[in-house]
Amino acid sequence: MAKKRYAHVGTGGRAKFWYHGIAEQFNETCELVAFCDVNQTRMNYANDYLESVGLEKVPTYKHYEFEKMIEETKPDVVIVTSVDRTHDDYIIRAMELGCDVITEKPMTIDEKRAQAIIDAQKRTGREVRVTFNYRYAPHNTKIRELIMDGVIGDVYSVHFEWFLNTEHGADYFRRWHRNKENSGGLLVHKATHHFDLVNFWLGTQPDTVFAMGGLNFYGRTAAERRGVKEFYYRCHGSEIAKNQPFYLDMEASETQKALYLDAEHEDGYIRDKSVFSEEINIEDTMAVMVRYKNNVVMTYSLNAYIPKEGFRVVFNGSKGRMEVDVLEDSYTNGGGDSAKEGATKYKKITITPMFSGPYEVPVPEGKGGHGGGDPLLLNDIFGEPVEDKFHRAANHVDGAMSILTGVAANKSIASGMPVKIDDLVKF
Repeated sequence: MAKKRYAHVGTGGRAKFWYHGIAEQFNETCELVAFCDVNQTRMNYANDYLESVGLEKVPTYKHYEFEKMIEETKPDVVIVTSVDRTHDDYIIRAMELGCDVITEKPMTIDEKRAQAIIDAQKRTGREVRVTFNYRYAPHNTKIRELIMDGVIGDVYSVHFEWFLNTEHGADYFRRWHRNKENSGGLLVHKATHHFDLVNFWLGTQPDTVFAMGGLNFYGRTAAERRGVKEFYYRCHGSEIAKNQPFYLDMEASETQKALYLDAEHEDGYIRDKSVFSEEINIEDTMAVMVRYKNNVVMTYSLNAYIPKEGFRVVFNGSKGRMEVDVLEDSYTNGGGDSAKEGATKYKKITITPMFSGPYEVPVPEGKGGHGGGDPLLLNDIFGEPVEDKFHRAANHVDGAMSILTGVAANKSIASGMPVKIDDLVKF
C-alpha cells in the first residue's frame, strides 16, 4: 500500500510535534514530502532532524511557493502549523488544489476567515481536521463520559477557570501572539482549546457571548503602575533583562536557539521580546459568559499571570455537581520537549450527588503532552484509529465553533454588548 503523502507548512516550535510523530512513529504508512516556511533556517533544522533519524531530506519551499510545492510534490494532505493569521490562506488554497488539511488550533482568528474556510470546504468537498489534542487527554474524555452517562443529570451551568502561569502565560507576551492581528488574542489562540472542550463535553454549540477583559499585568502601563522602572526591548543581550524574573535565555535552549535566534537574520522575527512592551495589544485578564444552544450557561475566566498552571471546572446538574481540578507542568513554548506541553501532575474529579456525600472518580493515567492527549491524537490521525463513541476527531465546524466564542468575546469586549454566534457565520 502506498504511503500517504504530507506537506508541512510552518516549521516553528509546535511543528516538531507533527514531523517528529510522522518520522518516528508512522513512517511505514506516512511520508513527509515537503516543508514550506518563510524561513529557510527553520526548514533546514527540520530537514536535519529527518536526516538524523535515518530519513531523506525533503524539498523546501518559501511561503510564496506554496502552489509550486503542491504541484511538484503532490501531497495528499497539508499540515498547517504557521502563524495563526495565515492558517486560512493555506487551508483554503490546499483544498482548492485537491488536498485534505490538518491544521493546528485555532483554525483561524476571525469570523471572516472562518466563513471563507467554511465556503471553501463546501465548494471543494475536502476534509479539514482541527487538532484539539485536549479532547484526547484521558481526564477530559472521562468528563465527557460522565456527562454522557447522566451521572449528574442534565447540566444547567458551568464555571470554568483556566490558569496560565508566569512561565507559560508570560511567553505569549514575548512572541507574535502578543498582537491580536496575529493571534486573535488569548481568547482565540489559547481559549479555543477551552471553548472546544465545553462544546465537546456538553455536545452543544455556543449561542450568545458577553465578555470583559483588559491588560492588567503585562505591558508597559501595567508595569509602570506596579513600580517597574527599568525596561528593555528584548532579553538577548540585555543586562537589565537578566535581573528580571521574565528573562528568557534562548541560548540555553538548543531548540529555541536553532529555530529562532539563529534564524533572525532571515525574517527579523524576535522570539524573546519584553513582556512589558508597549507593543502588546492582547488581554491578560478575561471573563466571559456564554449561553449555549441547549440553554446551559457558562462563566469562564482566563488569566495569564497565575502562580500555578492548569484549570478548574465545575458542572451543576439536575442530579448533582461535578468538580474537576487539574494542575499541569509549566513550560516555555518551543523549549524542546513537546511531551511536557500541558502534561498533568495532578488531576481530581469529584462527584457530589444531589442528596448524598461526595466521592472521587478514578481518572485514567495518560502519558505525553496535553495531559496524555498528544499520543492518542497522533495515532487517530496517522495510525489506525479505533471506534470512538466520544467523537473526539474535530472537523472545520468544530474548529469554527471553538474560535467563534473567542471572536464573539473580543467583539463584546470592544463594544460592551452581547454577541450572537449566528450573526457571525453561516454554515
